[in-house]
Formats: sequence, C-alpha cells, structure tokens
Amino acid sequence: MKHYLQFKDLSAEEYAYLFQRADFIKRKFKAVEKYQPFADPDRTLAMIFEKASTRTRVSFEAGMYQMGGSVVHLTTGDSQLGRSEPIEDTARVISRMVDLVMIRTFEQSKIERFAAHSRVPVINGLTNEFHPCQILADLFTWLEYRGRRADGTLDVGALRGITVAWVGDGNNMANTWLQAAQLLGFRLHISTPRGYEVDPAVAGVPRADFWRVFDDPMDACRGADLVTTDVWTSMGYEAENEARKQAFAAWCVTPAMMAQAKPDALFMHCLPAHRGEEVTAEVIDGPQSVVWDEAENRMHVQKALMEYLLLGRL
Repeated sequence: MKHYLQFKDLSAEEYAYLFQRADFIKRKFKAVEKYQPFADPDRTLAMIFEKASTRTRVSFEAGMYQMGGSVVHLTTGDSQLGRSEPIEDTARVISRMVDLVMIRTFEQSKIERFAAHSRVPVINGLTNEFHPCQILADLFTWLEYRGRRADGTLDVGALRGITVAWVGDGNNMANTWLQAAQLLGFRLHISTPRGYEVDPAVAGVPRADFWRVFDDPMDACRGADLVTTDVWTSMGYEAENEARKQAFAAWCVTPAMMAQAKPDALFMHCLPAHRGEEVTAEVIDGPQSVVWDEAENRMHVQKALMEYLLLGRL
C-alpha cells in the first residue's frame, strides 16, 4: 500500500508511468469512451475537507465517478473531525469503510498522522506545506505541450534539463516544485520577496545544485521554459493580505517578465487567480497561458494516481 502525501513519495520511474497513464485516460475522456476500472467491485473515495475547495473537490469527485466509483464528501462541520475526535481514531474508522481517502487540510502533520493509522491509501489534496497533485498536473500539462514525440506519445525525459521559474510566495507550491525538480532532473529558479523565502528544509532538499534563488523576478524568468505563480495570500494567511500586497508588488507576472523567458515558454497558475495582483490579465488570458488545460488536467492525473494506488500497474 502506498500513500501520496508529498511529491517525493513516488519515484521518477513511477511518475513516468503516471504521466503515460494520465494521457491514456484523458484520451478516453475526450473520445467519450467509458473507462470504469472502479465499477466492479465498486470502489469508494472519501474526501475530507478542512480547507474549502473548488478544483480539488470537482476534479476528485468527477474523476472518481467517471472511473465508475463512488464518493463520500466530509467536512469538519459534518463529521467528528470538527468535534475534536483524534485524527488517529477517525483514520481507523473511515479506512475500514472506503477504499481511498483524499484529505485537504492545514498542517502536513495531520495528514501524516491520518495515513499512519489508515488501512487504505491516503492522498494529499493540499496542506500548508505541500500540493503534490497540482504539480503532477502542471508537469503533465507541460509534457502535453512541449514533450510529445513524433508518434504522439509523451516523452517524460523531455522534462530533464528544462528551467521552471517560480515567482511569488515561498509556499506549499514552491516546496513541491523543489521536490519535483530534484526528482525529475529539471532546474528551478525561485524569486520571492524578502521574508517570504522558500525553506528548503521543509521540502527536504538542502542541496542547491538544481535550484537558484533570484532577488529580481526578471532574472528568475530569464531563459525559462515555464513561468508559474500563485496567489500572494494563501488560505489561512488572510490576516497578512495587505502587508503581502505591498511586499509582493514587484512579483506580478507581466508581459515584460514573460519576455525574459524563452519565446515558447508557457505560463501556469494553480488558480484561483487575482488579475492585477500576482499576474496581469494580458498574461493569464494571453497566448502563452495554459491555465485552463492545467486546471482540467488535475482531474486526469488524479484519475491515473487513484488507479495506480488502488490497482497498481495495468
């Protein structure tokens, strides 16, 4: 049994399989061909939300139903999790009734405690420290656009050696990009305001040979194959919103910033986006932006992930 709590929980070879599998599953979806490996026997996903969500809920719920399974949706308001039941007890009970659990919560320690007492695989839908499903979707999206062979298949090796520029907060997304860069062999350029730096110890990647920090976001974007960002104020940090707006003013991704990247560079954003803050409308709605494919691909890569965790390699 495997859990997916951080990006580094799987190997590069497993990611190569997942990307190919996601491509297969997405092709089925686009061709309106039924593909339901969870229908017989019926498999059930429990989704536990301590943080509200749009894309995470819809992508997991729609994906599970499309694969022939069932979904149970829980929040802290309608479960004992909100009434101080120990996480360990909740895990022991829920994992006896379902086949898979996705949790979107605050501290990474919560999901780790749940997984330690679960009898079924647990997936991180987002924590304060990591967002592995989003980076899985981002990398798959880049491969769709820039990593296809002449025969149409994905060349996962195309990721090796590219440059990804992260502009903005040193948050859960940045931590996960660090893990992905180390594991899959690409370079990561990071630019954050002072006081909002990435802590490589959180990601567990202290070596700096594959990533660099830039004071100027323009320098971080220079020569990048992909420029990506996130909101300046993540969920749970709303009290810092005004201070962050001032600190991050120079970290808005603009057309001038994109012009520093390669001519065919892509722009990504995990959404929701605030046009005029972390990115201008010209960029997110422009020709280099692939954010809508990126958002859709959350569903496809998560379907591949759930299939792998439940059924292994097919």
